[in-house]
Amino acid sequence: MRVRTILAAAVIAMAAVGVVGTATAQAERPSGTLGGLSVNRSSGTDTTTQVYQTQSGCPKGTDVWDLTVYGPGGFSDGLRATDPTSAGLSTMGGFFAPQDRSFREIAAANGTTITAGGYTVVLTCRESFTATVLGTFTVDVEFASPIEYTVQVAEQTYTSVSAYPAARSARGTSIALSAFVHPANATGLITFRSNNSVVGTARVSGGRADLTTTTLPVGVLALTATFTGDRPLFSGSTSSPVAHQVYAVPGVAFSVSPGNRIAPGRPLTLTATLSPVDITGGVEFFDGTTRIADPLPVHNGLVTVMTDRLTPGRHVLTARFYPNDTIFSMQVSPPITVDVVSVIDAASENISTTVLPGALLISVDNREVVLPSPVMTPDGGRLVTSGVLNPVTVTDTRAGNPGWNVSGQVSDFASGPNRINGANLGWLPRLLDKSPVQAVFPGSAVPTANAIAPGATPGAGQGLVSARSMALAAPLGGNGTARLTADLSLAVPTSTVAGTYSATLTLTAI
Repeated sequence: MRVRTILAAAVIAMAAVGVVGTATAQAERPSGTLGGLSVNRSSGTDTTTQVYQTQSGCPKGTDVWDLTVYGPGGFSDGLRATDPTSAGLSTMGGFFAPQDRSFREIAAANGTTITAGGYTVVLTCRESFTATVLGTFTVDVEFASPIEYTVQVAEQTYTSVSAYPAARSARGTSIALSAFVHPANATGLITFRSNNSVVGTARVSGGRADLTTTTLPVGVLALTATFTGDRPLFSGSTSSPVAHQVYAVPGVAFSVSPGNRIAPGRPLTLTATLSPVDITGGVEFFDGTTRIADPLPVHNGLVTVMTDRLTPGRHVLTARFYPNDTIFSMQVSPPITVDVVSVIDAASENISTTVLPGALLISVDNREVVLPSPVMTPDGGRLVTSGVLNPVTVTDTRAGNPGWNVSGQVSDFASGPNRINGANLGWLPRLLDKSPVQAVFPGSAVPTANAIAPGATPGAGQGLVSARSMALAAPLGGNGTARLTADLSLAVPTSTVAGTYSATLTLTAI
């Protein structure tokens, strides 16, 4: 509470410079939050000025300091002795701070007088842009009369702080804070702080003060101890900060799948989700007090196990996490109740669909096949030519996948009144490509007739004048798309009259 009083008084004092004060009862004399001030003379008069020296440097961030005097009467709210300045300022060690105005000059400038009693000179360390007070040093002055005073020099003190556990802990862990004050006979109060927030206070006894807390927040903390000495015997002092990191307690989320009501023998998947995800350790799953499986290591924040050994009845399942880091204790998930029952309530729905009959389609991209002009065989017995049938596409989308057969039959070749027997055309069917699931097989080769005359009967199995198989797809192997072709050959009698002869090859898919 004293620290807050000092800061409020210092801010008011800034506004009070040059203003006539009113006589009031003397308020509680402020104490230095950073330590004490020493002086160049132990006594003086109301017309003399002092040069003070700080016990240590101002805190980092300080860019100006000033002197204010508190005391009885018109000095109760604090009157400025030295205006804010950066002259001589140090944040590394103690520095000298001259008092610009004598006590008489201070009183006269503010329309008040000096009365006998106790006064306190306060040096305030500030950050000027925001007018933030970063700390104070003090020394007490006693006026035996309105003219003469003596400086009540307090013995300087030094304070250090420690924490146990020393460097890090888990949130909610009991942390023992200890402050050590030199000299050991110093008496006063220690205020423990974490990142400048008050944790608690404790009286000094035998040079030591102790405080135990479980409320330190998560994060990287700077722990300090500030000693406020019993006046006028001992000056105040603040320890150097001690770093301590508080970690959040790991979280254990627990879930089961497919649900918490299953049939006997049905597998149940247990999953523990740890946070943070990079934490290491092991997880055990329990059915009441019975362990379900051996401990499993955590990977990327997850542990999963499956069991089908839960007996009929009610089971209370939990996941226990054992951290590798010893600052954490074992963590237990909230329980999940699973009922293993022989008859499970169920609902049903009828699902139906209509399978369309589909279709078997055959097509060609180019209906014209032009064979080269026939040439005489070496023995002079006939004319021959050959070529390739344009690709034939067969697509089957029929329900039931019954398979299919493609056959071909050709007419006689005609050029006006002249003819070439269709039996003189033969082929060698080939499969170009098919769908992966199809079972498609090309038909057998069909030889040409031996250049027989129009109207003549071919030998058995010769020519395409009768329907011949080009390809077939086995049952359950026809659905999809296949592309077919055939190598064509034509034998022409030497007696054939010159001309352009055409025939129609009819392809049928069934």
